[in-house]
Amino acid sequence: MKDRVKDLREDHDLTQQKLAEALGITQRKYSYVETGTQPLTAELLVKLAGFYGVTTDYILCLTDKPN
Repeated sequence: MKDRVKDLREDHDLTQQKLAEALGITQRKYSYVETGTQPLTAELLVKLAGFYGVTTDYILCLTDKPN
């Protein structure tokens, strides 16, 4: 899951700081989620899916189909 989150960010040419700002969290918190230090909350999962226009299942690596 953490690789998918990082890959999505990099595919959109975003820094952790820019994405964190878009999600309304700190860069440090986002970094912890991306590295797996902190678990991905349901709230953040939904925000990420909405931001990228993908399903939550895609972010969680339950499917390889983004939509």
